[in-house]
Amino acid sequence: MRIALFTDTYLPQTNGVARTLHRLTGHLRRRGIEHLLFTPKSTPEQFHADPVRPITSIPFFLYPECRLALPLMTIRNELNAFQPDLLHLATPFNVGLSGLRYAHKHNLPHIASYHTHFDRYLEYYRMKAIVPLYWKYMKWFHRSCDAILAPSQETVDCLRAQGFSRLGIWSRGVDCGLYTPDKRTDEVRDRYGITAPVLLLYVGRIAPEKDLVTLMEAMRLLPDSVSGAVQLLVVGDGPQLPELRTLAPENVIFTGYKHGEELAELYASADAFVFPSATETFGNVVLEAMASGLPVIAANAGGSKDLVVSGVTGRLFEPHQPGQLADTLARLVPQADSLAAMGQEGRRAALTRSWELIFDKLIEDYAKAIEQRRALAAAGIYTTA
Repeated sequence: MRIALFTDTYLPQTNGVARTLHRLTGHLRRRGIEHLLFTPKSTPEQFHADPVRPITSIPFFLYPECRLALPLMTIRNELNAFQPDLLHLATPFNVGLSGLRYAHKHNLPHIASYHTHFDRYLEYYRMKAIVPLYWKYMKWFHRSCDAILAPSQETVDCLRAQGFSRLGIWSRGVDCGLYTPDKRTDEVRDRYGITAPVLLLYVGRIAPEKDLVTLMEAMRLLPDSVSGAVQLLVVGDGPQLPELRTLAPENVIFTGYKHGEELAELYASADAFVFPSATETFGNVVLEAMASGLPVIAANAGGSKDLVVSGVTGRLFEPHQPGQLADTLARLVPQADSLAAMGQEGRRAALTRSWELIFDKLIEDYAKAIEQRRALAAAGIYTTA
C-alpha cells in the first residue's frame, strides 16, 4: 500500500490537525507503509525529507497562520514517480485540489478527512453570507471520494444533514504517557505566580472562533468569593491575543504557546480545564486535559460534547453564554472533591483511546477503499466524477 497525503497544515504549526497527521506518518512508517505528505512550506527551515514534501506558499490574508501553497509541476512529477495506491485529502482547499485532480485523472481511490467546521468560522469573521457557497463547494469537492471521514459523531451528523454520504468516523487518540496526572508539580505555580487555591486552564489558539471572549466575560462575572479563589492560565497564541489582554481581569495569565513536557506539566498542575469553543470537530485539547486528570467545563457543541459526559467527566454549558459559564464555575470551584472525582473519570475515559488502534482502523479504511475501487475497475465501472 502506497499512500499520498495532502494537507494545508503540518508541523511546525501548532494545531490538532498538524499534530495528528505527524503522528499518522510515524504510525505508517512503523507499519511499513510507504507514503508521501504534501503540505505548504510554513517556515524557511522546513526541509524536504521523507515523507514530507513542503510546497512554496504564501499566508492566507484572513488567517495568516494558514498557508496557501503554490502548486508546482513537482507535485505531479513526485506522484508519477511514487505511483500511489490511494490519496488521502486532509484539506478541501489548495493542496487538496492538486490531489483531487490527480485522483480524477488516474481514476485512483481517494478519501477525504473532514477536520474543520469552516462554516462556523465564517460566522466569527463576519462572512456568514458565503456559507451557502461554502457548502456548495464542499459537496462538489467530496462527491467523488470513496469515503469521507470525520473525527466525531457530531461532525458526521452535521455532514449528513448537509446531504453528504459515504461517511465514517476517524476518531482521535491521546498519549496517556505524556499527558498524565503524575506530572503535577508546584513549579508551575511558582513559575507563573499562582497563589489562588484553584487553577483553571485553557489551551488552544487565541482566535475569534475559539470564543475566548465568552470565557473572559465569565471570569469577570464570577462573584467575589469565587474570583479571589481562582486564576486562569491561557496557553496559546493567535491574532486575538492583544484584544483579550484588554478584556481579561487580573486573575488571567497568558503564557504563549507551550509544547511537549512543559505543556504536559501545565495540564497536570491545573485543577480544571475550561474550553468555550463551539466550532471544534473533535477537541484534541479536551482529550489531553482528560488524560491529565482534569475535569472539563466545555461548550455543549461540536466535538467537545461527544467527549465530556456532564456530571461525570465535567460540565457542559450552552455556547456563547458567559453568565451560564460563570454560574457553572461558581458552583464547581468550591467542590474540590467533585472536581477531583470528575478528573479521575476523565482519565479513565482517555485511557481507552489508543492512537495505535485508531490509526490501524484508518489503514483498514484505506485498504477497503482500494479494494472496492479495484473491484469496480475490474467490472469496467469507473466512478471518478
